Amino acid sequence: MTSDWALARCRDRIAALGAARRDSHSYRAGVLAELGAVVGHDAWVWPLADPVTTVGIAPMAWGPFAAELPELISLRYQTPVNRWTALPIHPSRARSLQGATGHEPGRSALWPLLSRHGVVDVLSVAFADRWGLWGWLELWRGEGASEFSDAEAHCLESVADVIATGLRESSAREFASGGTSGSIVEHRQAVLVLAEDLSIMSQTESAAPWLNLLQRAPRPNQGIPAEVLNVAAQLLAVECGADSHPAHSRLHVGEGVWASLSATRMKSNVPGAAVPIAVTIQDSLPAERIEVFERCFALSPRECELLEQAAAGHDTAALARRLGISRYTVQDIFKSLFGKCGVQSRGALLALALGPLTPADH
Repeated sequence: MTSDWALARCRDRIAALGAARRDSHSYRAGVLAELGAVVGHDAWVWPLADPVTTVGIAPMAWGPFAAELPELISLRYQTPVNRWTALPIHPSRARSLQGATGHEPGRSALWPLLSRHGVVDVLSVAFADRWGLWGWLELWRGEGASEFSDAEAHCLESVADVIATGLRESSAREFASGGTSGSIVEHRQAVLVLAEDLSIMSQTESAAPWLNLLQRAPRPNQGIPAEVLNVAAQLLAVECGADSHPAHSRLHVGEGVWASLSATRMKSNVPGAAVPIAVTIQDSLPAERIEVFERCFALSPRECELLEQAAAGHDTAALARRLGISRYTVQDIFKSLFGKCGVQSRGALLALALGPLTPADH
């Protein structure tokens, strides 16, 4: 059993990782190393999430399931047991598969796949704060290992708030990762057509540049980026009633480029014919990007209102009239925004929030 001292040390070390301003990949790798000392595990899956739609992005994973990734993702999204959107938050609570099913893991649609790999238990936790859901972690234990205990679940949930903050702040830093001081090339919209098993049936020529920007999946799965699989699986989840969030995600893909992915069901005029899924990838519009920006930087409702009005091109006098406040209050709110976002001018703030693409570009 982990001592209170060891748990406090783990929490302090994880907080230090966040203070070190690492990118999300190295931050998660560091956190996993710390967690391994207090909660043993054999495999893991850790995606980030669009904080609004909760759809998985930028996944990291280690385990024996690479060849079955589309099936794993599809089942995970459609399985209500310990789904990240159903896990307790505020504060977060970690739940084991065995505990959630009353030691009848067969109640989870994932169990046939898990048991093929000798998995005996899965411990799940969602990382959320009042600004959104930033990701979720699943720790797996394999054959010969014990089930996760209540004490181990407590260890994980006791650091969940610190990890949520670390994930949110690492996501905020992505807004400054290039492309804020000049224009970038606008990418053509791309469409990928997926079968029910999430295999690619066809794609537009414009998809290739996007697929190179996204994180490629292992070779056995046609190299389909996991973000594509995740947004398609979310559509399946909505269709089966497992969740109601839109099948949509936004993510930074480098050099100031933000992508928006959406999944919809195509139409067919042939009765009874299988109807494929269309996943669309395109540059995020400023309005899509600013919604994530406001959450990443933990802006207050008043700060969000001012930022959105400023993005519409209003000057100080117009902002004061529209918000029903004085010009001095407008300036005070801007100073708060500058401090939170690490900028020193309105122009820099808007460039950071909106990016190089403007509504006129579209």
